[in-house]
Amino acid sequence: MDNKDELQEFDLDDILNEFHQEDPDSPEVLSDAEQLPEDLLDLPELNLDGVADADILAEASVPDAAEPLPEDTVSGNGAVEDQTVSYQPVTGEEAGSSAEDAAPVPDDDTHTYAPSGGEAPADGKPTPPPPGPAFEVEEEFIPSPIVFTPRSRLKELKKKLVAGPEKRYYQLSEIGTVRLQIALLVNILVVLLSAGVTTMFVLDMVPENRLRFVIFSQILSMLVSGLLGIYLMMDSIGELFKGKFTVNTLLTITFAACMADAWFCLQELRIPCCAAFSLEMVMALWARLQRRNTEIAQLDTMRKAVRLHAIVRVPGYFQGKDGLLRTEGDVEDFMDTYQKTTGPQLVQNVYALLGLLACVCIAVIAGMYHGVSMGVQIFSTSLLVAVPASFFISISRPMSILEQRLHMVGTVLCGWKGVKGLCGKAAFPLTDHDLFPQGSTKLNGVKFYGDRNPDDVVAYSTSLIEKAGGDLVPVFRQLLASRSGSEYPVSNFQNYGSGGIGCEIQGESVLLGSLHFLQEMGVDIPEGTMVNQAVYVAIDGQLSAVYAISYAKMRSAAAGLVTLCGYSRLTPVILCSDFMLTESFIGAKFEVKTKRMAFPSREEAAHLRAARPDPELPVLAMTTREELISSAYAVTGARALRTATRLGVVIHLIGGILGLLIMLVLAIMGNTELLTPTNILLYQLIWAVPGLLVTEWARIV
Repeated sequence: MDNKDELQEFDLDDILNEFHQEDPDSPEVLSDAEQLPEDLLDLPELNLDGVADADILAEASVPDAAEPLPEDTVSGNGAVEDQTVSYQPVTGEEAGSSAEDAAPVPDDDTHTYAPSGGEAPADGKPTPPPPGPAFEVEEEFIPSPIVFTPRSRLKELKKKLVAGPEKRYYQLSEIGTVRLQIALLVNILVVLLSAGVTTMFVLDMVPENRLRFVIFSQILSMLVSGLLGIYLMMDSIGELFKGKFTVNTLLTITFAACMADAWFCLQELRIPCCAAFSLEMVMALWARLQRRNTEIAQLDTMRKAVRLHAIVRVPGYFQGKDGLLRTEGDVEDFMDTYQKTTGPQLVQNVYALLGLLACVCIAVIAGMYHGVSMGVQIFSTSLLVAVPASFFISISRPMSILEQRLHMVGTVLCGWKGVKGLCGKAAFPLTDHDLFPQGSTKLNGVKFYGDRNPDDVVAYSTSLIEKAGGDLVPVFRQLLASRSGSEYPVSNFQNYGSGGIGCEIQGESVLLGSLHFLQEMGVDIPEGTMVNQAVYVAIDGQLSAVYAISYAKMRSAAAGLVTLCGYSRLTPVILCSDFMLTESFIGAKFEVKTKRMAFPSREEAAHLRAARPDPELPVLAMTTREELISSAYAVTGARALRTATRLGVVIHLIGGILGLLIMLVLAIMGNTELLTPTNILLYQLIWAVPGLLVTEWARIV
């Protein structure tokens, strides 16, 4: 060919016309205008400007054929489930119909496009396109459905998370906790130095000419402690203007009273109670640090969420007990509740206000009978003993301890109302997925018996298990697909409830279950077929196959089940559809006592599984994972938190009231010999021991 010749350009129509002229027997090719109806020629033009190829590819995800599709994805069988739309092909007549007659297409996150080639049958399975006249099709080929999983729901969730938890998380991260930690450490040093100086004074190790210097040093130490906690006291004053009186507000008044008493200490040459006040400041700063760390951990759990699961309380769910059911959650369910004032905080605030009034009354009595100096001393000392130092952390420390565990499993509690709602008698439903998550049930092997075709045995077994449901369904589906088999219609299905099921397929009775079940049904089991965790199949009373099944015990499921069984007022309700998950099997597999569990009948279990909670019910807790341990820790952790917090508040109330009574007696008697800095510090430390021990109760989850 001469290089100087110009290259001739061809378009698609020229090529098709050329082939059409060469082959007169080929079917006639219509033009676009002749082939399509006029209504379709006026379709709006798609605008794909600004859409990157990577964004389009990211929207489509084709799962592995061996793995079950996620909840928001529909398989090619065309069955329409919750939040799923299956699009069928449109014929030419339907395409030419008016838009008013067309059925509205639901707007959903998942669309399954059936292959083109004709109308879909009633059962929803796509039919292959008819072979063209110019081709010989040796084997029928059905293309796999293209499954799209748009991320519109995930994008909407991420927008809410960025606007709420993530924004607040970065605000707190920017503030940080370094200043709090430094102030806490310096205050601890102040407490130790003040306690050492006070001890030296009690042991007469301070010379008389150095006494005034010691008093100055104690006052200076108190000023340093107050300066390190100045922002805490300023916040308490701001809360006072908002109508909230807290223990931090009482601590601010205590600081002012101790400084007023220090003036009289210089005149009377007595040591002020610097160590006791600094100890209270240490606990107040520690409580603030714990609350901030807890909030940061909760927000960090929420901002990393891909999907939110909520726990709600449904009244009268099972045998008169309320049920703790799991459903879809929203970001606002957490953001609107987690910072609200809790019940113990209200009790603490009310006691702080009443304690202040009681201290004022005691100081007035002392001042009337013994002078202003004793009245000021009694007032400052009464404020110190009315609030034991560990009272500041009686609420924050149990929550901080619990949050460390909840953060590891992706769980957050929705405020104190959520904690209260998770307590009390309740039923907790458990499904197959809770006990044996996806991938924990596997087929280790199969052995066939008798003269039946193994493909028929597998098809019969899969058809029966498909009817029963459970975690064995995807396992047998994969086995049937590997043998290119198909399922059979099932009739007279029965679930015997003792580890076995049965039905009739093509006029033959089929029994499927454990070894013990088949033996009870009179099936002759040959020797040497004793397989642990196996499914036995008998057709017309003859053993046909033994499937070796492996149920792997996952740590998350085992820990969650053991945790739920550890509370007497909590009843795990087994709603498994897998016929192999019997009471004896669960007890042996997870090594738990099944006496506290409930095993309803198959009909009742199906009814309970179908129950859906009211969307208006308040959300008690939220989980970002689907593991059983996440939901179990939310329930048991809330119960432990409530117990630890309530006991801690009660113990410190007893200690504070007892201290006020002692101060009232001393004020009336006018005896201040017992009101030494050492005795006040010892009183604080004595009540701190049970206060700290009670907060450890939150570790029992």
